[in-house]
Amino acid sequence: MAEPVTTMPSLQRKVQSVLDELVDTGAETGLQVAVRHQGVLVVDAVAGVADSRTGRRVTPRTPFFSFSSGKVMTSLIAHLLVRSGAIGYDTPVVDVWPEFGANGKAAATLRHVLTHSVGVPAMPGGIGPADLPDWTRVCAAIADAEPRWPPGTKTGYHSFTYGFLVGEIARRATGRPMRHLLREWVTVPLGIEGDLYFGVPEADLARPARLEDAAPPPADPPDGGAVLAPWEMQPTAAMGNSHEILQADIPSVGTFTARGMAAMNAAVLDGRLVDPHRLQELTAVAFEGTDQVFGGAARLALGYPLGRIGTRPDETPTTFGWVGGGGSYVYADTATGTSFAMTKTRLTPHFDTAQRLADLTAATINSRA
Repeated sequence: MAEPVTTMPSLQRKVQSVLDELVDTGAETGLQVAVRHQGVLVVDAVAGVADSRTGRRVTPRTPFFSFSSGKVMTSLIAHLLVRSGAIGYDTPVVDVWPEFGANGKAAATLRHVLTHSVGVPAMPGGIGPADLPDWTRVCAAIADAEPRWPPGTKTGYHSFTYGFLVGEIARRATGRPMRHLLREWVTVPLGIEGDLYFGVPEADLARPARLEDAAPPPADPPDGGAVLAPWEMQPTAAMGNSHEILQADIPSVGTFTARGMAAMNAAVLDGRLVDPHRLQELTAVAFEGTDQVFGGAARLALGYPLGRIGTRPDETPTTFGWVGGGGSYVYADTATGTSFAMTKTRLTPHFDTAQRLADLTAATINSRA
């Protein structure tokens, strides 16, 4: 049975109004937003279609392939791995994955992986989107890669390598792939099976929303193209709609419902998944510097960029989360106890929708403080 939204009805109405407006004007085609405040579901809103070809409507149980927003799940698994005692943040990666020490990476630690400072931001040459389901091949190529900088000295967005780095460390330490750890450690304990996936089961492939490109991909690669391949930088609907990609365990990306993601991060904030001391540790500033991929300033916690979208990190220092290529967004705020998730079908080159809804949510919750 669906959980009723009975607290902050004004916020539910405001968010639903924005979603309806975005769909009515054609700015978006299908969206979900879920927000929990102090653990309570205060927004559970949807609008539009999950598949414009068939007219199938978005529901709160519709999963969306949401690109890098899924890294929130990846980082959480890393922290739960530390909680289990299988590895520490400063454990050398080679302790569990000896091959990773090749070509000058022996000093790399899990902390370096989580702060995107390990030095292998780009997929090695010869690895393309079609290779991502081949876990063994991808991990072998990353292990053999030469770092662009000595581990721990600089940071740069590890677009697709991040999930394989965390995932192979977890697999070597536990013997379990990421999709199984997500289920055993997160979705089953929280009662949200079917809401968060690293790899959608074949039996569930009719459930996800069908993504669509807002416009043809640009001829020139976006910023970061000097380091990352265009496919690593430019999200496409074709990738998110591919059954091979959807079914594969690729923990650099993820498929989820906004409702499930908000529930997961609420459990991070309230101590069910992460104890208060570890939460304080994992959300503190862990690395600051110039991002070697994008060129801008980066301020990272362990596994998350700090700051709410559209704000400077020092303006919202208690907020952590991930954006996803195409416009999805997930964040949590330890100061207000807010867990926010937004997914959508139309892949836009901007985050205007995410920022508008995140700003609306934060302003409403802050006004009640």
